[in-house]
Amino acid sequence: MTPTVKAILDKYEGTSPAVKANLARILMQGHLGGTGKLVILPVDQGFEHGPARSFAINPAAYDPHYHYQLAIDAGLSAYAAPLGMLEAGADTFAGQIPTILKVNSSNSWATSIDQAVTASVGDALRLGCAAIGFTIYPGSDQIFEQMEEIRALREEAEAVGLATVIWSYPRGGDLSKEGELALDVGAYAAHMAALLGAHIIKTKLPTDHIEQKEAKPLYKDGDFTSQAARVRHMVQASFAGRRINVFSGGAAKGEDAVFQDARDIRDGGGQGSIIGRNTFQRPREEALAMLARIVRIYKGEE
Repeated sequence: MTPTVKAILDKYEGTSPAVKANLARILMQGHLGGTGKLVILPVDQGFEHGPARSFAINPAAYDPHYHYQLAIDAGLSAYAAPLGMLEAGADTFAGQIPTILKVNSSNSWATSIDQAVTASVGDALRLGCAAIGFTIYPGSDQIFEQMEEIRALREEAEAVGLATVIWSYPRGGDLSKEGELALDVGAYAAHMAALLGAHIIKTKLPTDHIEQKEAKPLYKDGDFTSQAARVRHMVQASFAGRRINVFSGGAAKGEDAVFQDARDIRDGGGQGSIIGRNTFQRPREEALAMLARIVRIYKGEE
């Protein structure tokens, strides 16, 4: 274990040695192992958007083994997916990369802003996972039920030594569409995930829009025009950096935008990227080259 990783784990006071060991598994894995930075491959888009919208552009990605192998060959920190995806490769790839079981999911036809619990802590243990993952939608009318669900799941996971990753995506309620990516709203979402006990927080990169009228006076003297400055504020909201905050890659975009996002996350003190569609929707060799460059960026080599 490197001094950098040891310093990160020391911030998780009140956390069991078993959970810290699983966090260390993720932090010490792959080409970024020991640096304190992470790149995680998430493949839950089949639930969220459907198989054709997710994989038709790169048909090899219909096969769950493709994603395991991509994450391993790219030297990533972890691979996150729903129950069926992990089960479909759990034996073949056992021990080769830390996995995160996404235990709740939605679909693109639903009108409520909610997710169903689709897997258990027991499933995560059986599959050898390092952590569970769970999405909350701050702002949704269902947020209080979601908070109660993750409280129970997080307690159960902690008891058996698994870490908890919370996807915190503001949506619904009084939030405008622009407000879903607002800086104040994103910081609130990151803080809420930390308060719920997340060991790793996943958020979206925010814009410089300020949504809450009560918050606007508190931001008026700050300069948040650069994305790196906005990332710095998100990290500040994550218990002043005492909790790992990684950022979503979002919808498919050009390579230059992906690389600039990584630079801004690095320069703002964020711990890394959790990037799915921008990699697995590209041809394998192109995805591997992109991920290799992202790793170099987080290492400070570019």
